[in-house]
Amino acid sequence: MISLSLCMIVKNEEAVLERILKPVSQVMDAILIADTGSSDRTKEIAEQYTSQVFDFPWCDDFSAPRNFLLEKVRTDYWMWLDADDVLDEENLEKLKSLKETLNPGTDVVMMEYAAGFDQSGRTTFSYFRERIMKTSRNFRWNGAVHETVIPEGNIIYSDVVIRHRKCGKGDPDRNLRIYEKMLAGGETLEPRHQLYYGRELYYHQRYPETEAVLVEFLKNPSGWLENKIDACFVLGQCYRKMGEKKYALEAFLYSLTMDVPRAEICCEVGKIFLERELPRQAGYWYGQALTVPSDKKKCGFFMAECHGFVPYMQLCVCYDKMGCPEQAFFFHKKAKGLKPEDPGVLYDQKYFWEKYGLA
Repeated sequence: MISLSLCMIVKNEEAVLERILKPVSQVMDAILIADTGSSDRTKEIAEQYTSQVFDFPWCDDFSAPRNFLLEKVRTDYWMWLDADDVLDEENLEKLKSLKETLNPGTDVVMMEYAAGFDQSGRTTFSYFRERIMKTSRNFRWNGAVHETVIPEGNIIYSDVVIRHRKCGKGDPDRNLRIYEKMLAGGETLEPRHQLYYGRELYYHQRYPETEAVLVEFLKNPSGWLENKIDACFVLGQCYRKMGEKKYALEAFLYSLTMDVPRAEICCEVGKIFLERELPRQAGYWYGQALTVPSDKKKCGFFMAECHGFVPYMQLCVCYDKMGCPEQAFFFHKKAKGLKPEDPGVLYDQKYFWEKYGLA
């Protein structure tokens, strides 16, 4: 069986830290924590689970404390988690099994990261991240913000799911502030960070700047394909906010020049046609969303509802607008089968009964 260390950076995480350390301590051979300036009980809680708690002065660079910890790893492999991540009982058992059975020839283990949830706790937004790395490969973190380890070598995909459950809002301006500090200092952003800088500008409703950054990113011949698809998605949303639906449609469709359609893109195109009162055309695109394989491992950001619930709901609307109530009701039942308690589903249920006598 391999040996495994947890590497975690923290700051003022007293509300959530024990939630993750308590279960994960059952698996780890060592826990290494870098505190970047807590003023609450974070360090006190951490010290209940490990003696390896280190102070690391915050320097507007998330990779720095993470790489500091990697210099202290003495186990075969290391794993990273954030303090506000959650490892439930089911996935704890999967992690234990993975540790017991992992082939020592493995260099990187990828795990699903669930980061968005509906009111019932179902995952709506997720993506795979490099999660466990082989120490002897000397992997290191890159990027002051939205940091990553570039996975190389023998890479496997695990069925362990880590859930990201924030408690509180944190500092919503932090990431943008770091990027702008880097740019003010004369740094040039790598393609991936161009995308994330554009995302941060979008979150801050700075839409003309978002447009400029993402258009420039899309002109760059380098960069990961999925990042380019995501840039088209964010750029399309940006044009929507600017009231430029024609350009939004062009941004979404531009992604099709690079690869096969993504369900998320298909839903956005369908939405534009539905807003134009063109239900037949909208229905085509929502139907296409249902044909896209739901392979989370082969895509970037994965929005689960775009592969089922959203197309079903919108196809219901499209067919009703085309005067086809039985087909509309068929898709209503499909949506109801996924989320029977959804307010939209309940509204449609009442609508079909009152207007058509369908139940």
